[in-house]
Order: sequence, then structure tokens, then C-alpha cells
Amino acid sequence: MPQEALLDRASEQRSEAAVTFQIVSTAFFTFICYLAIGIPLAVLPGYVHTELGYSSVLAGLAISMQYLATLLSRARAGRMADSVGPKTAVLRGLVGCSMSGVFLLAAALFAPIPALSLIILLIGRLVLGCGESMVGTGAITWGIGQVGAQHTARMISWNGIATYGALAIGAPLGVLIAHTWGLAAVGATVATLSAGGFLVARMKAPTPVVRGEHLPFGNVLRRALPHGMGLALGSIGFGSIATFITLFYVSHQWPNAAFSLTLFGSFFVGARLLFARTISRFGGFRVSIVCFSVEALGLLLLWQATSPALALVGAALTGSGFALIFPALGVEAVNLVPANNRGSALGAYSVFLDLALGITGPLAGLIVSEFGYPEVFLFAAVASLGAMALTIKMYRRSQATAKQASTA
Repeated sequence: MPQEALLDRASEQRSEAAVTFQIVSTAFFTFICYLAIGIPLAVLPGYVHTELGYSSVLAGLAISMQYLATLLSRARAGRMADSVGPKTAVLRGLVGCSMSGVFLLAAALFAPIPALSLIILLIGRLVLGCGESMVGTGAITWGIGQVGAQHTARMISWNGIATYGALAIGAPLGVLIAHTWGLAAVGATVATLSAGGFLVARMKAPTPVVRGEHLPFGNVLRRALPHGMGLALGSIGFGSIATFITLFYVSHQWPNAAFSLTLFGSFFVGARLLFARTISRFGGFRVSIVCFSVEALGLLLLWQATSPALALVGAALTGSGFALIFPALGVEAVNLVPANNRGSALGAYSVFLDLALGITGPLAGLIVSEFGYPEVFLFAAVASLGAMALTIKMYRRSQATAKQASTA
């Protein structure tokens, strides 16, 4: 091989390594944020339902309040990332994550007064939801600003790896901490980790704010509507597992419920690592269609699970299927707006994820009270199949539009 070719190849490898480093180092802040979310995730439903003595609906609400707050703050987070910079959004979000740990610590201290403990806990969940929206939107926008729009799919994919990798680690870690030192230690851990992430983020260089006309959020939201609806329907499976998988295991008297969350997150991360480049190769719509079908299969297995092993297979398949849905449809949604509206587009698109997770907890709680825990996963499987049908329709429409443009 000529020396010039070797030098070009070495230069490309260095450039690729630099891009990967920027992506991973920015996704680190998402990892910290979702550790703050994942550590109490498997602990809180049991705390509200068993220790405080409230219903399964309120146990689901304790989880879903976070997603409701994220939903309501997405527009502001996206606008913040576009107008004052994504670094500022990430820093403010990490402060919120740290404060949520303080509220969780306070809720544990007031456990002898169940109503007060629940109120403090819900306030902390609201604060955590606001922090999540700022870190999630800000980190992706920050990363894209560093590596360029051509790496949008990779940035979103690595952000998801950080998200569900943190959940996979956080869930059993939270259970271990709670069983060893109690819920107060869970809150203290969340507060400390988030504060550490804040200090690291302060040292990272900001990216310039892209100047230009900012589209009204309602305009951006309308453009992202069909993609967001597909995301929302596909996210019900994750919401069902995150909220009720531990109580589902308890109802069957099965051990190691937190391991199912770990397996879900591990297979999610594995699928992201193995198949992330399929989005640029085959397109977001086609990848999403396959993902929805795999997710639905996993949820149907959970619905029919008669043993912990079968439930673990269902959780693993659901994680694998859910893995690429957000980046696959997200790339299609972000491409609909100019670069200076990228944060708003991500915020608008993510609203639908928050909406789905916000309503899944209480709705799944009602399904549990009427029919039982397995039917929650049947409901989620039907939603995934609906998302697949919607995505097929969007794909056919995009093909028709492209054909018309090529013949014009």
C-alpha cells in the first residue's frame, strides 16, 4: 500500500477516534443523569406500595410523576439548548438530579408520616423529571455541535446506550443500597453522583450557539408528530417494565426482579452497539419496523411467562427491540428542521416519549387492579404493533414523496 494511502488511513482512524471520544464523553452526562433515575427505580414502587401502604396506582404515579415533569419541561429545555447553549442546559439539569436525591433522602426520614413522605417523594420526582429533560436534550445537542450533523444517529445512539446502561447498573445497585443502608442512602447516593457529574461538565468546552430564526415550538411539534406517536406507542413497553416488573415478580413469588431490568438494559445496550450503523445504511423507518416487531414479541412472552427464565427472555427481547426506536425515528424527525432548531426538534420529539411514560404508570396500575400484572404486557405489545403499523405508513409515504421528487 502506498505511503500516502497509509497516512490517509491513519488520519481517518485518528479522526474517527476523536469523534468517538467526543460522543462518549458527552454521553457521560446522560449516564450520570440516568444513574440518578435508575438507582431508585426498582426501590420506589415497593416503598410506596409496601412501606407507605398506598395502592398500586399511586406506586405507578410515583414513577410517572418524573415523566410528567419531563414532558412539561421538554419545550423549555429544547429552547434553552438552542438559545443559551446545551452546556448550560446540562449543568442546570444535573443540579436538578442532585436535588432530587436530597428530596428522596428527606422522604426516607419522614417515612413514619406516610402522607408527608409521599408528598416529598413526588416533589423530588418532579425535580428529577425537569433535570432529565435538560440533560437529555442538552447532551445530544452538545454532542452534535461537537461532531457535526452527519453523526446525529451515532450521538443519539450513544446517548441511549448511556441511558439504558445506567438503568441496567442503577436498578440492582439501588436495591443493594436500599437493602444494606436504607432508602436515605439511596437519596444520598443520587445527590452525590449528580453533583460529581456537574463538576465534570463544568470543565468541558461549550459549543457555539447556532444563530438564525427559531421556529415556534408548535411548528416543530407538528413536524415531529407522526414520528413522536410511533415513539410513544413503542415506549409503553419500557414504561410497563420499568414501573411494574418488580411487582410482577412479587405476584409470582419469583426472586431477582431487579435482574430483569438489568437484562433489559444490557440487551438494549448490546443492540445499540451492534446495530447502530444500520440506521444510516437502511434508513430510520425500516429499522424501526423491525424493532417494533421484536419488542412486541418480547412483551408477548412476558404476558405468557410461567417461569422467571421465560420472563427474562421476554425482558431481553423487549430491550433489544426497543434499542433503536428512539434514534431511528429521531433521525427522521431531526432532519425535518434547520440546524439552529435542532434542540427544539429533539425536545418536541422526546415529548412523546415523556407522554407515553407519564400515562403508562397510572394506566398500567388500573389494568393491574382490574385484570392483573400479565395483562399490562399484553397492552404494551398491542401498542408496539400499532406503532409498527404507523411506521409502515410513514415509510410508504416517504418513498412516494421521494419518487415524486425524483421524477419532477
